[in-house]
Amino acid sequence: MANRLVNMPRLQSILSAEGIDAIVATSPENVTYASGYWALSQWIRRGPQTYVLVPAADPEDACLVASSSLLDLLADQRVWVKDVRRFGYFRMDRTEGQLDALSARQAALEDLPVEDDALTALVAALEARGLASARIAVDELGLLPGHWEQLQARLPHAQLVPAMRLFRAIRAVKTAVEINSLRQAAQITERSIAAALAIARPGITEIAMARAFHTQTVAENAWPVLGCIGFGSRSAMPNVQPSETALAIGDIIRFDAGGRYNHYRADIARIATLGPAPDRVRRYHRALHLGVEAALQAIKPGVAASTIFDVAVETVRREGIPHYARSHVGHGIGLDGYDLPDLTPTSSDLIEEGMVLCVETPYYELGWGGLQVEDTVVVRADGVETFMTTSGALMEVGA
Repeated sequence: MANRLVNMPRLQSILSAEGIDAIVATSPENVTYASGYWALSQWIRRGPQTYVLVPAADPEDACLVASSSLLDLLADQRVWVKDVRRFGYFRMDRTEGQLDALSARQAALEDLPVEDDALTALVAALEARGLASARIAVDELGLLPGHWEQLQARLPHAQLVPAMRLFRAIRAVKTAVEINSLRQAAQITERSIAAALAIARPGITEIAMARAFHTQTVAENAWPVLGCIGFGSRSAMPNVQPSETALAIGDIIRFDAGGRYNHYRADIARIATLGPAPDRVRRYHRALHLGVEAALQAIKPGVAASTIFDVAVETVRREGIPHYARSHVGHGIGLDGYDLPDLTPTSSDLIEEGMVLCVETPYYELGWGGLQVEDTVVVRADGVETFMTTSGALMEVGA
């Protein structure tokens, strides 16, 4: 069905285990995940409200609460949710005569009854489904201050519980549609890195290389999101933003980058040098690369995320960076750049089949440089399937 991203069996299983009668998405990632609806204003600024109500007993009876000002997007995106409740005033005039198909869909949405605000529309949808006294999980992340209290006051007999944790658990295991988009996003990023390195020469700036990177991303129907590209000692800045710094022979070039394809994120890291790599760069990068490879070999369903952390860090230390230390060695990825699981030493997450992971071993040394290997993989029954078409090995580009 059009624009359906949600892993519905997993949603129902988790809601059943938690004793939840309905779940409400409010944050941009969860609204898009639950309904397929990309609400522009939610994604570009804080505050605008859009909700998706999914009853546990009958998920097909979902309801989308949408702003009247965004009904054009709703008509254009062909969202699978059939029950739409709109709110707020927005003026649209209509031409005389027959409308084209898209305009007709939008007109039908504009003819729906209108509520004053999003909470009123949500309460009406809950009441219409007999859920006014139910146990309702509400995604707290997208609500404005005071909205939780207002919702509870309007539903005095309902038990409201936070849903952000539940949505993260649901989103952790991807569907085939999600996996395909994530694979495409990762491989577009690889080609964007190649396009950027193709212009590497003494004197080229970080900004010029970033422009080449993002141009390739857009050319492949993805959208720029993450573009940390740093040369030389600036490569040690974890969140480096491209500057007018010029590339010199022997410099490290660090990419930690990725766009968004069909709403799904990419996040990979690659290292190159202009000309032959200095010996220390070679040795350290090799250790980091082996750390990622060892972690990938250890990933299987049922393995603790903390075990993956230990394998990666211990490998890097053994292979050449004895002082290596990290807070994490990766994370899940999806509509959000950081989905579950968290590959940390204290994580309680277990690896599950269908999770998509970014596994990374960054190293940052101020005054010297930064190195990083990061691959994206999907967990299968017997291990991982990599999305990468490149090995993550150190690249030396011509002077």
